[in-house]
Amino acid sequence: MGREIHDIFVIGGGINGCGIARDAVGRGYSVALAEMNDFASGTSSGATKLIHGGLRYLEHYEFRLVRESLMEREILWAMAPHIIWPLRFVLPYHKGGIRPAWLIRLGLFLYDHLGGRKLLPPTSVLDMRRDPAGKPLKALFAKAFEYSDGWVDDARMVVLNARDAADKGATIMPRTKVVSARREKGLWHIETTDTVTGRNDSHQARMLVNAAGPWVDHVIRSAFGQNEAHHVRLVQGSHIVVKKKFDDVRAYFFQNPDNRIIFAIPYEGDFTLIGTTDRDYTADPKDVRISEEETVYLCNAASEYFKEPVKPEDIVWTYSAVRPLYDDGASKAQEATRDYVLKLEGEGAAPLLNVFGGKLTTYRRLSEHALEKIGAAIGVKGAPWTAKSHLPGGDFPVRGYEAQVDKLKRRYQFLADQHARRLVRRYGTRAEALLGDARGIDDLGRLFGGDLYEAEVTYLVKQEWARHAEDVLWRRTKDGLRLSKEQAQSLEEYMAAMPAMAG
Repeated sequence: MGREIHDIFVIGGGINGCGIARDAVGRGYSVALAEMNDFASGTSSGATKLIHGGLRYLEHYEFRLVRESLMEREILWAMAPHIIWPLRFVLPYHKGGIRPAWLIRLGLFLYDHLGGRKLLPPTSVLDMRRDPAGKPLKALFAKAFEYSDGWVDDARMVVLNARDAADKGATIMPRTKVVSARREKGLWHIETTDTVTGRNDSHQARMLVNAAGPWVDHVIRSAFGQNEAHHVRLVQGSHIVVKKKFDDVRAYFFQNPDNRIIFAIPYEGDFTLIGTTDRDYTADPKDVRISEEETVYLCNAASEYFKEPVKPEDIVWTYSAVRPLYDDGASKAQEATRDYVLKLEGEGAAPLLNVFGGKLTTYRRLSEHALEKIGAAIGVKGAPWTAKSHLPGGDFPVRGYEAQVDKLKRRYQFLADQHARRLVRRYGTRAEALLGDARGIDDLGRLFGGDLYEAEVTYLVKQEWARHAEDVLWRRTKDGLRLSKEQAQSLEEYMAAMPAMAG
């Protein structure tokens, strides 16, 4: 037919789909990926944005998941030191609390020693009457435990995996919906529709990977015609962002009377991120929004700890997402496994791999395990390679962020300090490609608000598939926190006149 036959066709442009595509193309497979919306527009941009072992998962005896997650923290940090960095967490304690001190100590001992910690500092005990971390909290908390985990710009991690996959030769198709997939003569025949232009297209592949996240069962039912697909339990998690509640660079881990936990995390310099909730969700994932009940819950839970209460009127932004957890029959949403499950179907001609569950921290290992199954199904190509790799812009030393900021400021002396820091946090070594030959701030073009200039928007359109203001303001950056509605609308009008150029 003259049409390219891909080795692998991936459905889903979240962290798992993009991670699998990147790993596969790096091993020599020919890969295509279709995402019906923008990258990370579902679950992968709605996380608590942590690279963490999952301290609370120990209570549910998920030792394999926690060990794998702990081992991944420093691997991912080294892969992308621009968008991932260490974060210390303060866990306040008082007598008569939800969990006894000995249980917390045991959990943190396991956390420190289950595997992988080389650069991150170990657990310590704080006197909250003297430590600055006690200042914003109620006097009830005289003691706290402090431990290490990491922070990630989740949506950027997704798009950088997509960018690297494309750089290595993968065909990456955002805003492309798979409308049908059928097996015929040993191949998958996939029909897609471009949701922007309406163009229909056909593709062929030796193997199909369904990594559609919350829509994984929907894809099985609609694209494959299997009406009895019920593999995932959809769990809604919501977050609120308020003006900065504390000056400390550390985050807080709060235990609630209902045995659930929330985090309060320094966010984007001027804000505090509070979340998450856990509740079952049955509607369409695209319609997920924070409920009034969740808003009240998060405000009340944080107010149990902070001297200054958190009120609904303090909220400057909220976001919600649906986690596609593998349905293991757990009775409570917060008890459902966070581990991932890979199901291979049709091990002969035209196999299918369905991906259920997973989390940001384990995406690289999930991808490796997926490639093991892909290799067994259609033949092995290449060896595992991502553990020593860098995501685009992350090719500098793991502790080299400050040096990278200094380097950028020396070359572009017109940059304000915060502007330079934000550019390195988003783009790492690729910030210089964005700024190009600029010799003054005026060379960056139109200012849309905050420190978002035309040069950055152009880069995001050309290199990272941004098409709308929302893509730029809430996924590629978080400048939506700093731009007014009028400024955001002005950006949308500007971008509407630009051609879509990424490839």
